[in-house]
Amino acid sequence: MNRAFKPDRIVTLANDSGEPAGLMQFVAAKMPDTRRNDIKKWLKYGHLSLNGTVTTLFSAPVNPGDEVKVNLSRPFVVFRHPRLQLVYEDEDVIVVNKGYGLLSVGTQSFRKEESAYDILREYVKRQDPRNKLYVVHRLDRDTSGLLMFTKSEEACETLRHNWNNMVLERYYVALLEGSLEEDSGVIKSRLMENNQFVVYSTKEPDDGKLAVTRYKVLKRGNGLSLVEFSLDTGRKNQIRVHASDMGHPISGDRKYGAKESRLHRLCLHARSLRFAHPVTRKDMRFEIPIPQRFLAAVSGS
Repeated sequence: MNRAFKPDRIVTLANDSGEPAGLMQFVAAKMPDTRRNDIKKWLKYGHLSLNGTVTTLFSAPVNPGDEVKVNLSRPFVVFRHPRLQLVYEDEDVIVVNKGYGLLSVGTQSFRKEESAYDILREYVKRQDPRNKLYVVHRLDRDTSGLLMFTKSEEACETLRHNWNNMVLERYYVALLEGSLEEDSGVIKSRLMENNQFVVYSTKEPDDGKLAVTRYKVLKRGNGLSLVEFSLDTGRKNQIRVHASDMGHPISGDRKYGAKESRLHRLCLHARSLRFAHPVTRKDMRFEIPIPQRFLAAVSGS
């Protein structure tokens, strides 16, 4: 433990009055012994957060049920990174929107390359050097979208041992080459991996692991199909292999048979994630937009 580290002194103020108020007015009323100049400084330098988001806006509305936190020790640590967007954070879980081309976790082959894990670990250590980060979920390097880590060992172990029961929904969107004939369907196969790290479907009934993927076409056009996928199982490269098996590989996925790279990337995006919180058991659901470039590509604009 870093002996020089002093824990933050944080005051939590809840709006239980039933009336909305501006942020500065609200803090002044809740902390009447505090000078207004001190509150102005707290606002200016990022000592105040409203419902978990740091704000410097004096008139930010504090509605009934909202929560304001005041860090009396230092400004709150704010997460900013061009390839990673913070979607949700509490004491046990972090959910982020990962950009394509960014590793989820470092590997032997890319040991020196920055990963989402490295970026977030540095962030939680800035909050408190004693903090830790645990890997429970991965996305392929060139897949963008929602990715989850845990901040406590309890949450990590709970998710690892109960992943299939606690992760309730995962939806992806992808741009597939060509026009799918069916509007929806289910693909089932047993997946194996060869010594070149290529995953493939085997017809041998006792080999590999069962993979089940459901799909629905959202839009067709410009020689592409915009398709939503959901997973009953979570096998490595599952969507990529099953798209290729249908004869419509993901645009940009040369590894699994794509003939072109319309957007110069693997066009696969983890759009939504729903899970039972590993500590509180609360139903947690997160959804981010379909990438605008996917929509533009299929419409030809």
